[in-house]
Amino acid sequence: WPAEDSVYMDAPGELREFVLNESGRIFYGTEEQIAERDWNYGQFDAGILEASLFILDRRGMPHSARGDPVMVSRVVSAMVNSLDDNGVLVGNWTGDYSGGTNPSAWAGSVAILRAFLRSGAPVRYGQCWVFAGVVTTVLRCLGLPTRTVTNYNSAHDTDVSLTTDIYFDENMKPLERLNTDSVWNFHVWNDCWMKRPDLPPGHDGWQVVDATPQETSSG
Repeated sequence: WPAEDSVYMDAPGELREFVLNESGRIFYGTEEQIAERDWNYGQFDAGILEASLFILDRRGMPHSARGDPVMVSRVVSAMVNSLDDNGVLVGNWTGDYSGGTNPSAWAGSVAILRAFLRSGAPVRYGQCWVFAGVVTTVLRCLGLPTRTVTNYNSAHDTDVSLTTDIYFDENMKPLERLNTDSVWNFHVWNDCWMKRPDLPPGHDGWQVVDATPQETSSG
């Protein structure tokens, strides 16, 4: 709320929606059949602040850096998935969810974050909309305006070509070892509102934060 804050928004309606609103809808499906699910963010429920701070502690984030929304959002995006750093959720796209919860069964972030805080072990299982829902909860809890975003026909470029490519040999047989690009029916990530004094003027506002484990970016 203070105008000098690096996550200040000057629209009261947007502050109510992107910081204070404890529930929302997450869209999924396909471009032709858009579906939606209700999601309980529950950022003010008992235990959620403790879980959010535990996430920062688990990563070893210095207290002196916790006033910087750029660093906070990057740490949260890394820690909401369990890859590399023993974070909140284990990703699973195999269709076999034995030993855990089917990602489609989750209806909110509270049970996930409480389980992580209680056991300290990654919760099984999540997919993109679950990661995004938990990020919204944690960042809103910490005071960063955050929204959940869905994209359809979502191109996944793995070789930094800015295109989705398919490679064939001289006999028109696909070269599977090179064909790692894909187009997903949908993908869900987050936008987080902040000033960017580390970038040239004009880059303040909504910033993309994606907690779904993919490839590392500059470490």
